[in-house]
Amino acid sequence: MFLKKKILTAACTLLLTPALMLQGQETTLNLSLKDAQDLALKKNKMVISAGLDVDASGKALWEAISAGLPQVNITGSFNDNLKLMTTLLPGEFFGQPGVKIPVTFGSQFTSGATMQATTLIFNAPYLIGIETSKVAEQLSRHNLKRTELDTKETVGVTYFLILVSERSLEIIKENISNLNETLKSTRAMLAAGMAEQTDVDQMESNVKTVENSRSQLERTVELNYNMLRFQLGVPAGTKIILKDNLETLTTQINVEAILSKEFDHTQNVSWLLADDQEKMSALALKGQKANVLPSLSGFYNYGVSGMGDKIADLRWFKNSMVGLQLSVPIFASGHRYSAIRRARINLEKAKTAKDMAAEQLLIQEKQLRYNLVNANMQYKTQLENVELSRRVFQSMENKYRQGMASSIDLTQANSLYLQAQNNYVSALFNLYQTKVALDKLLNNL
Repeated sequence: MFLKKKILTAACTLLLTPALMLQGQETTLNLSLKDAQDLALKKNKMVISAGLDVDASGKALWEAISAGLPQVNITGSFNDNLKLMTTLLPGEFFGQPGVKIPVTFGSQFTSGATMQATTLIFNAPYLIGIETSKVAEQLSRHNLKRTELDTKETVGVTYFLILVSERSLEIIKENISNLNETLKSTRAMLAAGMAEQTDVDQMESNVKTVENSRSQLERTVELNYNMLRFQLGVPAGTKIILKDNLETLTTQINVEAILSKEFDHTQNVSWLLADDQEKMSALALKGQKANVLPSLSGFYNYGVSGMGDKIADLRWFKNSMVGLQLSVPIFASGHRYSAIRRARINLEKAKTAKDMAAEQLLIQEKQLRYNLVNANMQYKTQLENVELSRRVFQSMENKYRQGMASSIDLTQANSLYLQAQNNYVSALFNLYQTKVALDKLLNNL
């Protein structure tokens, strides 16, 4: 059901996006199912976006590492003291007791340059931040894998859906041809007085009804092709030729082999993502606890400063300093304690989510295995029904031409035959879709 919603959403996107209706330079792609899936992994926009997330997480990891490595900065300044600061000093310093003497300090021009090198010696949150960045990168890789699996699944289902739609279109066209032949015979029987006008009217109505169905299905086929183009990430004007056919793909559905495969939920990408989230929450808790630990860093400064009343005649002096800086958290009014409690709650939520993911996967496995068995039974049943309804229709058609059956009887037989054909292709599509869903769960795509 979820996959059908995704396909419907993609179809609506195609209908609502005018850009996709523009016809560019037409190219032709001859694609097998595997070719289509491989192409989608290269050009599908969701896959590309997930790949960029992996690249960004790799850069974020180095960003976290480099934050604790030695840093060197240089600063410089030049000042023109337009009005120097003046202060009053006791006159006793100048032999004038009892009087305040104004004195100007400083030089007209001052300049300076400083180089500062700092390095982190110990900081627990920094170390945990590196671990968190590594887990975040792993999470982005698992998300890329899930996106790739989703893309291969949707491309595979759409590819098969096109083949099923084209097969249905072939069936309708064949049925129209048969009905036209029957209509021709009915008109001849009417001219010979062996049929009534109502029989001709009934046959003409049947032909028009099936022709309308053909027109609707032709639009559906084109919509499915547009959906495939969207999933493949190719221009709207690209012509796609499917190299595989229904028979080839149907023979590859080995229900017994699929059901015999073991399922390890810890290798499923959904469980791996939940596990990554738990690791992230555990590191977040460690990070909050690490905030109560001291932090130690070292630094070295070297600088020069120049002073004078003329720019060309500044006097320069050097200065340097080396030292350590220790920061010890003492009291934060309960802020750190509350943050630790909140991080611990988030960790419990992440553990619960992972347990739920495991339970859901195990239930999903059982359901998908049941669905596959049931879909296979329905497929075989509908295959038999098609042959049975075909024989009934042919028999009724012969009786009608011999005047032993009415046009209503023939119409009903034809409707049942078309319905059996539709049920067959629907059962075939459901079988393939169920098979792909179980393959995806078992990491077999």
